[in-house]
Amino acid sequence: MKQAIPLPRTEILGQLPQPLLTWYQGQSAARELPWREEVTPYHTWLSEIMLQQTRASAVIPYYHRFLAALPDIAALAACEEETLMKLWQGLGYYSRARNLKKAAIVLMDTFHGEMPGDLDALLKLPGIGRYTASAIGSIAFGLPLPAVDGNILRVVMRVLACREDIASAAVKRAVENALAPHYPTGKAAGDLNQAFMDLGATICLPHGAPHCARCPLASLCLAHDAGCEQELPVKQKKKQRRQENLTVLLLRAGQAFALRKRPAKGLLAGLWELPHLKGHLTAEEVRAHLHAHGLPVQELHQLPNARHIFSHVEWQMHGFEVILAAPSSGNVAESKEPLVWASPQELAETYSIPAAFQHFLP
Repeated sequence: MKQAIPLPRTEILGQLPQPLLTWYQGQSAARELPWREEVTPYHTWLSEIMLQQTRASAVIPYYHRFLAALPDIAALAACEEETLMKLWQGLGYYSRARNLKKAAIVLMDTFHGEMPGDLDALLKLPGIGRYTASAIGSIAFGLPLPAVDGNILRVVMRVLACREDIASAAVKRAVENALAPHYPTGKAAGDLNQAFMDLGATICLPHGAPHCARCPLASLCLAHDAGCEQELPVKQKKKQRRQENLTVLLLRAGQAFALRKRPAKGLLAGLWELPHLKGHLTAEEVRAHLHAHGLPVQELHQLPNARHIFSHVEWQMHGFEVILAAPSSGNVAESKEPLVWASPQELAETYSIPAAFQHFLP
């Protein structure tokens, strides 16, 4: 990892824990989140993985459903792949779920089914990086570890009026190194990280004006003093997403709908999808393609267009509902995977279908 860069005025950071902890531990408006109600290493780990790239309000129902099906590490390690993917359906970034299971298997084999309370051991588990390891270590085990995420970076950059690029790994490490000497141990360690999270989620907002009048750190914040809060933090713009055009087919034979499994590697690896073709095809082009692949069309109806955004690619999708003249085991598009026919109940309960294709499901 690149060497951490020096930050300005880091002596101010030593003054942050006390007002932040007083605000967090005493505020009646603290966010009520289910993973804070019964704190265990498993609950903390699961919630932190789910919260990556996902808002807390969206995570809550998935968290409850996941725990009801897989209440502990042993259950997660033994879970069938298809069940795991179905439980995760809609959260996206499905490699997170696969890494959860891989890590659970390691925990069963190496740590007797328990999460280790050691930073280095946590970092060796699949899918756990420095932020997640620090969050688990502080919240579940009381270790003095700053869990540096976007919230901490935003708060610290504003407090220090620092214009370094927060997308830089060196800046993240610098913030971690600068905060670490000021972190308490025990419950207060986890509370401090969660205070930063809540401050960033409710007051020191990423978009729009922060609510500085209600911020417990306002008197310490150099950006607030200079009136430049909304100019910070600085973050290098991501590369423009690649756009792909697809024609998605909702194929129906009787009461069954066609699905196809995606390749084992790559985007949405191993999940079930609706058959689709590259490009935006006309109705006649769709008819001709299906007929050539042994799928004669009885009726064809255009569906509303849809768009789905991934981190590096954007799908612009046109869709057709296609009623086939007869059931078939034929295939469609470039994939060599055969079609599987699923009932409406199986679509809802059995097969894990990514959100991108949910736009077109009945």
